[in-house]
Amino acid sequence: MPKTLARIAIFSFTIAIFTGTQVLAQSAPPAAPVTVAKPVVRDVVDSDEFIGRFQAVDEVSVRSRVGGYLQEVHFEDGTMVKQGDLLFVIDQRPFVTALNEATASLEVANSSLTLADAQFKRAQSLSTTGSQSASTLDDRRRDLISAQANVRGAQASVDRANLDMDFTKITAPLSGRIDRRLISVGNLVQADQTVLTTIVALDPIDFYFDVDERRLLSYADEARKNGSALQQGGGGLDVSVMIADSRQQPFKGKLDFAENRVDNETGTIRMRARFPNPNFVLQPGLFGRIQVAGSNSYKAILVPDEAIGSDQNQRVVYVVGADGGVTPKPVRPGPKLYGYRVIRGGMTGDETIVVNGLMRIRPGVKVAPQLIQLPQEASNEEAPAQAAAQGSDQ
Repeated sequence: MPKTLARIAIFSFTIAIFTGTQVLAQSAPPAAPVTVAKPVVRDVVDSDEFIGRFQAVDEVSVRSRVGGYLQEVHFEDGTMVKQGDLLFVIDQRPFVTALNEATASLEVANSSLTLADAQFKRAQSLSTTGSQSASTLDDRRRDLISAQANVRGAQASVDRANLDMDFTKITAPLSGRIDRRLISVGNLVQADQTVLTTIVALDPIDFYFDVDERRLLSYADEARKNGSALQQGGGGLDVSVMIADSRQQPFKGKLDFAENRVDNETGTIRMRARFPNPNFVLQPGLFGRIQVAGSNSYKAILVPDEAIGSDQNQRVVYVVGADGGVTPKPVRPGPKLYGYRVIRGGMTGDETIVVNGLMRIRPGVKVAPQLIQLPQEASNEEAPAQAAAQGSDQ
């Protein structure tokens, strides 16, 4: 009897072990399907990114040089105008009267000059024969010189009247886009005071931005190596700028000016880049993000943003081992470049990482990796020439 009970106990124990093994086998989760890839490794050039604003190369407030009542307007609000185009006409009647008066005074002065010249010549002829005293000759010479001066003064009055007459027609001092008319026909225009409209030049266009002292010194050093000065544009350093419209490709331009001193309050220096703008896409006052080259070419590790996860207060990527196990690896992301995120630290570039399916990863769960090859550029957009260095601590 005891032997029978022992056999029953052993048999029951064996069944229990077999049953437990089946339960464990049934409860083990299946391998999660994920997409994995090697990171992209390629040569890049870092850049510094700054926020700035576009300004017109030339801008003018149109004023009248003479006073009077506005009589005509010869442009449509907001159109493009060329230098010399007629914009406004001031009532010319008072200036026509002034010109006629000045012309009449000139005629009188010329008549007096003719008489004074004839009398001087007569006195000069008589003085040679002794029939005319020397004092009389001096008087005639004085009258001649005075008449000549009167003619020059009258001619100046005519010239001034002609100039005022020309100023009644107000033309565009430069080519560009004109603003709306700021005063209507019939209103009084004060000379050199009343602003009639404004004009801004659009092609090319300038972009102004402020640079801190640290990067200023670096740029100045690079400019000296190129045999130039930062204040003269650092030798025409290539830059690019992005605007708020993501559909627009980066605009290419060149650095062309920096101020000659650092601002005492902000510790920054203002710099300028100039961009061609043949289609007038860029407008004065528009904000943009400019990228300026800030390093030499180096090998960078690039991964998709979707491959970067969060673990408490750090960023991680998930490295897949040969056995399908997944290990989180802390990384330090940098700027975005060629559609990928630059990895500043934490990777060597040889790892195989999860690029799609991070939500399926659980502690202790193996994955079923599907290997793909990442393209050199993640999108069809034009790849920027430089990366933004200040994005290195995201």
